This record gives sequence, structure tokens and C-alpha cells, in this order.
Amino acid sequence: MKIYSETFDVIPSDLDELNHVNNIRYVEWIQDISKKHWTHVTTDKIQESMVWVVRNHNITYHKSAILGNTILINTFIQSNKGPISTRVVEIKNKDTNELLVKGITEWCLLDAQTFRPKRVPEEVQTLFMN
Repeated sequence: MKIYSETFDVIPSDLDELNHVNNIRYVEWIQDISKKHWTHVTTDKIQESMVWVVRNHNITYHKSAILGNTILINTFIQSNKGPISTRVVEIKNKDTNELLVKGITEWCLLDAQTFRPKRVPEEVQTLFMN
């Protein structure tokens, strides 16, 4: 599996009323890194022919991030079966390497024209493997 990573700092707009990163923000980060990985690895032609929709999010919150923390997000494809791709996202404190949040999301691949489920093509699977 190829791991895609990104780092950034927690900013005031990420926080909730408890001065921790808002849970909704973690979900946004999971969605954002997933999309960035997809567009980074695939071609425009592939992106125009298929789209992904979330089937299921499973998110476990371990620790809170606060203002000024540097965040490291890693993501990779764990498995593919038919039209379903299971993606793992780990959000860590970059300085301490502590796991903050782990998300496992099932994404369903759709044909971009018909919006019907489509088996993940071998050529796409290969792009995300070592």
C-alpha cells in the first residue's frame, strides 16, 4: 500500500467551545485527505470516468488536538472488494506521534455517467499499491 501524508497546524477555526479540534473538523480532514490522495495518484481521465461516495465512516477518537499542534495525517487503501474500497486515515500529533483519531471509511465507486456501482478496476487498484 502507498501511504499519502500531509502536515499542517491547528488553527482557531478548527476549535470547538472546549478549545479542542471539533469532531466535525476531523471528519472534514478525513474527507479532504482522501480526495487529495485520489487526485494525486490518478489521471484526469480516470477522475472524469468514476466518482466515490461514502458508504460508511467508522471514526475512533483517541486524544484531542489543540491550537498550535502540528497534525500529521496518513492515509492508505486497506482493501478493495467489488465496488467497495476501504481506506484508513490516521491523524497524529506530529511532534509526539500520538494517535489522535483513526478513521476507517468504506467508499463505493460509481460510474460517473450512470452513478451505478462499479468494480474498482485493476488499473486503479495498482495505483494505490506498492
